[in-house]
Amino acid sequence: MADALFVVLRNIALSLSEGALQRIGTEVVEAAPIIADFEHSMKQIHGELSIMQAFIGQVGGQKVGDKTFDAWLDQVRGVAHEVEDIIDEYAYLTVQALDTSSFFKRKFHQIKNMAAWQRLPIQINQVEARIQRLAEMRNRYGISVGELDRSNKLQNPSRLCMSDSAYLTDNSEIVGHYDEIGRLTQWLLEEKQDRTLITIFGMGGLGKTTIASSVYKNREIRRSFDCHAWVTISQTYEVEELLREIIKQLIDQRASMSSGFMTMSRMRLVEVIQSYLRDKRYLIILDDVWGKDAWLFLNHAIVKNNCGSKVLMTTRRKDVSSLAVDNYVIELKALTYAESWELFCKKAFCASKGIVCPESVRSSAEKIVAKCQGLPLAIVTIGSTLSYHELEEREWAFFYNQLSWQLANNPELSWIANVLNLSLNAKGPVAYLYPKDQKIKRKFISKLWIAEGLVEERGDGTTMEEIAEYYLTELTQRSLLQAIERNTCGRARTFLMHDLVREVTSIIAKKEKFGIAYGDAVITQVPCEARRLFIQKGAQSLNSIASSRLRSFILFDAEVSSPWIYDVSSRFRLLRVLCLRFAKVEQVPGVVTELYNLRYLDLSHTKVKQIPAAFRKLVNLQVLDLRFSCVEELPLEITMLTNLRHLHVFVINDVQQRSLNCFSATKIPGDISQLKNLQALYTVSANKDLVSQLANLTLIRSLGIMEVRQSYIAELWNSLTKIPNLGRLFIFGSDKDEILNLEMVKPLPNLKMFWLAGKLEGGMLPPIFSKFEKLTQLKMDWSGLKKDPLTFCAGWFPKLSTLQLADMENLNWIEIEDGTMMGLHHLELVGLRNLKAVPEGIKYIRSLDQMFLTDMSKGFVERLQGDKHIVQHIPNIHIFDSSDSEAVNNFILSPYLAKKYGPGASKYAPTR
Repeated sequence: MADALFVVLRNIALSLSEGALQRIGTEVVEAAPIIADFEHSMKQIHGELSIMQAFIGQVGGQKVGDKTFDAWLDQVRGVAHEVEDIIDEYAYLTVQALDTSSFFKRKFHQIKNMAAWQRLPIQINQVEARIQRLAEMRNRYGISVGELDRSNKLQNPSRLCMSDSAYLTDNSEIVGHYDEIGRLTQWLLEEKQDRTLITIFGMGGLGKTTIASSVYKNREIRRSFDCHAWVTISQTYEVEELLREIIKQLIDQRASMSSGFMTMSRMRLVEVIQSYLRDKRYLIILDDVWGKDAWLFLNHAIVKNNCGSKVLMTTRRKDVSSLAVDNYVIELKALTYAESWELFCKKAFCASKGIVCPESVRSSAEKIVAKCQGLPLAIVTIGSTLSYHELEEREWAFFYNQLSWQLANNPELSWIANVLNLSLNAKGPVAYLYPKDQKIKRKFISKLWIAEGLVEERGDGTTMEEIAEYYLTELTQRSLLQAIERNTCGRARTFLMHDLVREVTSIIAKKEKFGIAYGDAVITQVPCEARRLFIQKGAQSLNSIASSRLRSFILFDAEVSSPWIYDVSSRFRLLRVLCLRFAKVEQVPGVVTELYNLRYLDLSHTKVKQIPAAFRKLVNLQVLDLRFSCVEELPLEITMLTNLRHLHVFVINDVQQRSLNCFSATKIPGDISQLKNLQALYTVSANKDLVSQLANLTLIRSLGIMEVRQSYIAELWNSLTKIPNLGRLFIFGSDKDEILNLEMVKPLPNLKMFWLAGKLEGGMLPPIFSKFEKLTQLKMDWSGLKKDPLTFCAGWFPKLSTLQLADMENLNWIEIEDGTMMGLHHLELVGLRNLKAVPEGIKYIRSLDQMFLTDMSKGFVERLQGDKHIVQHIPNIHIFDSSDSEAVNNFILSPYLAKKYGPGASKYAPTR
C-alpha cells in the first residue's frame, strides 16, 4: 500500500513542479483555467494523501488481520489509483499539447482532447468527495492508532501465536540444523569472561526462534547462568515496555510490581537492570530484532560485567547480525530435501503408523515439499494442515494446485504469509513480479523501479540508480532475495527469490492491484484493474488486454507473432514501461511514439532497424535499450530526449569480440550536450564534435566509444576528466593502424572497467597504467605491444579481478612481478601466437582460479604442459581454438548472454 501512495504523491509533486501552464503557454487557451484549477486541487489532494500515508504507516503494523482496516485500505488504494490515472492523463495531455509535428496535427489533437481536458475537473471533484468519505468511514468504524498493552506486544493474536509456537516447539520435533544447535551450545557454555553477543540470522520462517528456544530451554545451559530472560522485540516496540519485560523475567514478578517498576522512567529502568546484572552471569535472548537501534539502548542496560554472560539475538537482517563480533554469527540455511521430507512426514502423517507417507499421495506430497524449498515454517504449517485431510490423491493434488489461493485465504496457513509479509512490507519497494525461477537482474530491476516512480530523488548527489541498489541490498539483508552472482567489483549482479516469497509477493501484488505475472499458466484475458503485466509464456492465448490502467507491459515470450504485438500495443495509452525483448518485430510499433508517458523502452534482441524521428515526442523517456538489435544510426531527434538516463544501442558483428568492429559504431547526428542526465552511453561513433560534447555529460558512469582517431585523443581525454564518476570505459580505435597516444593523459580516478582496443604509441604500455588503483577489469586488444618483456610491475592493479590480452602478434614475453594483480581471478590470453613461454609470475597470483587460452601457438601449449608448477594452483584451465564453434558457444557466447540477459538468451543470439 505504501508503494501505491508513494508513486501517486511523487507524481503529483512532479506534475506541479513542471508547471504545465507555463510550458503550454498559449497553445491551449481553452485549457488554461482547467490547468490552474487542477494544480490547486492537486496540492490539496497531495496534502490529504500525505497524511493518509503517514496514518497507514503508523497503524498498519497493528492492524494485520483486521478485516475492517483491510476493507478501508482497499478503498484508499482505489482512490490512490484514481488519482494516479488523473495525473497520468494530465501528463499525457500536456505533452501532446506541445507536439510540434505540424500546425494541423497540433490543432487536431487540441480539438480532439478538449473533452478529456473538461473531464478532469469532474474526476477531481469525485476524488475529493471519496477522500472525504474515507475520513468519515475511518471515524465511523473506529479505525485509529491502537495502544500497546503492558506485555510489550501489540494486540495481534496471530503474531503472538507465531512467536509463541516457535518458542514452545519441543526439541523432539526439530529436524536439521544440528550443527548450528551444537555450535550455539558450545558458545553458550564456553568459559569466556567477556560478555558475548551471539546472533542467528536468516529469512523469516527458517527456524531462528525455534533453535534459540531449544538452547534456552536446555537444562545444562540454564544451570550455568545465574539468571535468564527472553524478550521478543518485533518491528514495533516501546522501549519502556521492553525494559519492564526484562525486569519481570529477571526478578520475581510480584516484587517487581510492588517496587513501582510500572511507573518508572526509561533511565530509571535502565539503572535497575544495570544494578541487578552487575555481578551476575546472565543469559538474555532478544528474539526477532529488526534494527540496530534496539541494541543501542539495550547494550547500556545489559551491562558488560566480565562474568561470562551471553546475549543471543535472532534477526532476519544481515546488518543486525553483524553486531556480533569475533564471528559469533550463525546464518541459517534452508533444510535439505531429505530433512524437509522428514519434517513434513512428522507433521502430515503423525497419525500414521511409522510416520510414513502413503503411496496414494506421495506424488503430490513430494511436489509440496519441493515447493517449500526447505523453509521449516512452510513445511510445518502446510504439513499440519494436511494432517486433517483425507489421504486421497485427488484432494492432495487439488491442494497443491491451489496453493497460492490457500496461502491467501486459508486461516491455517496465514502464518506463512504473515511472517513473509512482515518482511515484504518493510522499507523499500516490493520486489518486481518475476516469473518462477527467473533470475532478477540488478540493472534491469533498478531501471524498472525508477521508470515506475518507485525510487525517490534525494537531492544529495546520490543517483536514483544508487538508491534502487540500496533497496535491493535491503531486500537481500532481510533474506528475501539471495545474491547468486557478483561482478568483478563484488556488487551483486543477479538475485533469486524463494518460491514462497514469490507466491506471497504475487498475492500482495494482486491484492493491491500492483501487477500480475504470467509464466506457465494459460491466460485468456487480463483483469481490467491490472496495472503491470509481466508475461514469460503463453502470450498468444490472450484474447484481450483492454486495461486502460496498464502502466507496464513486459513481454519475454519470444514465440509470439509480430501482428499480435502490433495489435496489442495499439491499445496502450498511459504506459510507462514497454519491454519487447526477444520479440519478433522488425519495426517499432506505431503506437510507441504516442506514448507520451513512456519512461522505459526495451527493444533489445529484436530485428528493429530504424528509430523514427517521431521519438522526439517521448520527452519522459529515461531508458532506450537497443542492444543486439539492427539499429546502426539514431535520428537527430534523439538529442532532444533530455530525460534519457541509459542509451544502449549496438549491433554485434563478432560474437567472439576479436575485431575492432565487433560492435557497431552507432552514429548520433547533432549535439548531445543536452543529454545531461545520461548515466550510460553504448556504443557511439566518435567524431570531433562528439568527443568535445561529452564534457557536458558529467553524470555518465559507463561509456563505449568506437572509431577513435589519434586526433581525437586529447579532446576526448579532456572530456573524460570532467566526468568524475566514470567507472566503465570502452575505447576502440578506428582501425588496426591508427596509433593511440596515451603518454600524456591524466588518470581517471574512479575507473573500474577499461577495454582498450587499438595500437598504442611505441608498442608499450603508457605511464597511466600504473595509476589504475580501482580497476577491476582490464581488456586490451590489438595494442601492438612489442617491447619485451611486457611487464606488470609490483603494486600495479591492486584490485584487478579480470585481465584479458588479445591479438598482439608481436608480443614475445610477459613478465609478472611478485606483488602485482594479487586479487586476479580470471586471466585470458587470446591470439598471442608469438608468446614464447608461460609467464612465470603467474605462480605468485594465488587467487587465480580461471585461465582461458584461445588460439595460442602449439609451442606455448606444449610449454604449459612442461611448466605445470607455474599453473598448478589454477583449478580451471581451458584451452581451445576459435574455429571450434562448440567451444566458442560454451565458453564465450553462452556465458556472455546469460550474464547480460539470463539463461536461455543464447538461442536468440545473432548468427552473423
